[in-house]
Amino acid sequence: MVATVRAVVSLSLCLFMSQIQGAYIPSQMNKTIQNLLGHYNISQREILNGKPVFSKDPAAGEMGAKRVLMSGVLETYEKLLVQMLKQLPTPTPQAAESNKLPASVAPGDDVRMELNYILKKVLELRKHRYHKQEQLLLQLRALRHIEMDNRIVRGKALWELPRLYEEASSLGERSRRRRRQTKRLTTRQRA
Repeated sequence: MVATVRAVVSLSLCLFMSQIQGAYIPSQMNKTIQNLLGHYNISQREILNGKPVFSKDPAAGEMGAKRVLMSGVLETYEKLLVQMLKQLPTPTPQAAESNKLPASVAPGDDVRMELNYILKKVLELRKHRYHKQEQLLLQLRALRHIEMDNRIVRGKALWELPRLYEEASSLGERSRRRRRQTKRLTTRQRA
């Protein structure tokens, strides 16, 4: 539970202290995060202990790699928030029966609503901005489940290796060529 809370706190601080590519954190989201930080009562010393849950400099370099990593980070936050929701006490019957806010809301119900709000925002961001990266992550996960001990799989893999090796080699070469071309252009522009 502490690790889960620390991860959410880390997200909160990241969202609170940074603006990403002109995007902003809605004021309601900031307020909700602050309320959750108050509820989980984690000291500043624990939050700022120099060991962030997620790297402060994700995938330095290419934007595509950063987007894939951020897609994975958002997926992790989704799992963390769902776990936090599961660990809350069950909602009061009055709150469970109606979608309207009851006159007297139990403290756990407030936290549940706030966690659901943050979860909704994370899911919306993933859906609208990271759809292609989600597909790539699914393909990467599928690689983990290849049957390494299967004789047919091994044969097929060997058969496909020349094509894939050539493709992987050319991707690296294209990247180097672009860097050289960019370097030449910047050198010419300076002159």
